[in-house]
Amino acid sequence: MQELHDTPLAPLTTFRLGGPVARLITAVTDDEVIAAVREADDAGVPLLIIGGGSNLVISDKGFEGTALRIATTGFSLDGTRLELAAGENWSEAVARTVGAGLAGVECMAGIPGSAGATPIQNVGAYGQEVSTTITEVVAYDRRAGEVVVLPNAECGFSYRHSRFKQDPSRYVVLRVRFELEDAGGLSAPLRYAETARVLGVSAGDRVPLAAARETVLRLRAGKGMVLDAEDHDTWSAGSFFTNPVLTAAEHEAFLARAAERLGDGVVPPAYPAGDGLVKTSAAWLIDKAGFTKGYGSGPARISTKHTLALTNRGSATTEDLLALAREVRDGVREAFGVTLVNEPVTVGVSL
Repeated sequence: MQELHDTPLAPLTTFRLGGPVARLITAVTDDEVIAAVREADDAGVPLLIIGGGSNLVISDKGFEGTALRIATTGFSLDGTRLELAAGENWSEAVARTVGAGLAGVECMAGIPGSAGATPIQNVGAYGQEVSTTITEVVAYDRRAGEVVVLPNAECGFSYRHSRFKQDPSRYVVLRVRFELEDAGGLSAPLRYAETARVLGVSAGDRVPLAAARETVLRLRAGKGMVLDAEDHDTWSAGSFFTNPVLTAAEHEAFLARAAERLGDGVVPPAYPAGDGLVKTSAAWLIDKAGFTKGYGSGPARISTKHTLALTNRGSATTEDLLALAREVRDGVREAFGVTLVNEPVTVGVSL
């Protein structure tokens, strides 16, 4: 277990933003993770958990307390059952499942971060979410002081949300277990129209696993969503805002505002979200509110490839980023009456 003092947190995040932390511990085993958490809790020291750092916005002042970087490793396949240690690189794990001929997570290729973060955010992309394949999450329960195994039904999964995100100070994810599918080398049925179109098939069709993964990687790279140290469009947290989920009444009000602003012929994106709810596109809202690709003149700007990504052009501070995020949020609300919610977790700051 490595320990550093007064060290910057920025290099541990994909934004490359954030001030110093008094103490940084890197744990490489589950026992080390548990020991570090218990020590901090027993001493009453604030604790920041860091995985791949792809979903964090940390204050320029840093973090007063202990930061614990989870760097555990472990990839285990037993038939179609997969277990990942929390510190495993998610994108690399997806590549290994595709190589093993197993379907279920192939359309989440290229998502940065660690496996342990996937159930917290209920990570998803291109028609797949981890909640559909996760069977159990092994976690350290800080309240009970013991390791617990939470089955899928007890994880409280919903769109980009979970029990772990709801109560972030309680659980530290140690391992994630999945049930994948052996479809003879084919993908799960494609549920995202863009992916199916690029592959020349219909929604619901299956394609070779490698083709599905490679297509998603190309699509993500074209939007600056695959990490590249030389490309400042990828100095981001991916999608900065979640897609708004609206009630029927909210959706009607939104349609009226959109027609007033853009004309009756414009039809905003709309997707069923269950229980009479409708999900619309945050990227569409941002663009139509006037925040186009590359928007901004300072060191924090909207990506030149995708309006949903806010980026650090190399010399930004967290406050620069938040100023841009607030400008976009407020502009969308003024234009359409819809309030965007940030997807990344904020540490020591708020939007």
